[in-house]
Amino acid sequence: MSNLKNFLFTSESVSEGHPDKVSDRISDMVVDSYLAGDPFSRVACETLTTTNKVILAGEVRGPEIKEEDLIQKVRDCIKDIGYDQEGFTWREATKIESHLHSQSADIAMGVDSKDNKDEGAGDQGIMFGYACNETEELMPAPIHYSHKILRLMAEDRKSGILKNIEPDSKSQVTFEYIDGKPTKVKSVVISSQHSADIDQAKVRELLTPYMLKSIPENFLKDFDEKEFYVNPTGNFVIGGPDGDCGLTGRKIIVDTYGGAAPHGGGAFSGKDPTKVDRSAAYAARYIAKNIVASNIADKCLIQLAYAIGVSKPLSIYVDLFDNDMEKNKFVLEKISENFDLSPRGIREMLSLNKPIYEKTAAYGHFGRMSEADGSFSWEKTDKKGVFSK
Repeated sequence: MSNLKNFLFTSESVSEGHPDKVSDRISDMVVDSYLAGDPFSRVACETLTTTNKVILAGEVRGPEIKEEDLIQKVRDCIKDIGYDQEGFTWREATKIESHLHSQSADIAMGVDSKDNKDEGAGDQGIMFGYACNETEELMPAPIHYSHKILRLMAEDRKSGILKNIEPDSKSQVTFEYIDGKPTKVKSVVISSQHSADIDQAKVRELLTPYMLKSIPENFLKDFDEKEFYVNPTGNFVIGGPDGDCGLTGRKIIVDTYGGAAPHGGGAFSGKDPTKVDRSAAYAARYIAKNIVASNIADKCLIQLAYAIGVSKPLSIYVDLFDNDMEKNKFVLEKISENFDLSPRGIREMLSLNKPIYEKTAAYGHFGRMSEADGSFSWEKTDKKGVFSK
């Protein structure tokens, strides 16, 4: 984020019914399906969603899963999200094709452990992790509250409390920062697909409570109602994959920090945890969050770099944003001493070889609560003592 002290900063989120998020959800369901059968499965699955069609493509290595069973799970995903519309439905009107095939032997050779060679990274790449003390979850405020608006809407829509609102929604929150801290909300945008039975005044009436429930009152002092935009285009009846083609991995800034920190470029969804695009990004967040939770810094950025087939990171970069070189050196030493950042080490440290990924596909991979089944393990702050001076 900017080195300026006073500025406006905006982040957006999209709901689980956004066409790209439908694709992410399906791809992560495929990952979970293979990991449930064999925790060491290899999966790289891309999903395309469009009008009454879903196409899966990619590489897998793992247990035999019948194509018809996988297709039924795709329908279960679509049904759970809430799509049963003329242009996109969980029913037979939506055609589902699977073009998954075996993983490349060349990639397997570079990644697999053998003899005295440790398991290598599944690809080259750079991954970033970030944390800051703007929220209790140690996430930037704009993306945190953008996610919360849509998550609360989805919960009530699926329980039947929120009627006439359909699955495809987007949100956007702009904060004013003073002296580097978020002080108040300047504008909020919510665009949501709705039934043809209601007009835009009703949509605004239905969605206003979710803005008010999601954002703390102290951030809404002096908020100008004119800066609350609901469906600015005027109508949003046709949505989801019927309105716009969806693809896996197109919402990488929504998945991470809302633009408040760099992104390495690699998407997460559809990839098993040997892919450092996913696992090393989780590890970098884990380290950054524990550093900020230790109160040694207000915010922290971590970068990790890998080469395909090489187990250890090529570089580890830390920025605590305070120009304290001694503290930075101390933190780097503690990372080297306490965190095994090889692909195998990350998976074991965070227990990633589990079917825990489908729920990560919407409302962000970070800033969530770690759960008993091992999901969001990278959000724990059990290592903050490591960084206490």
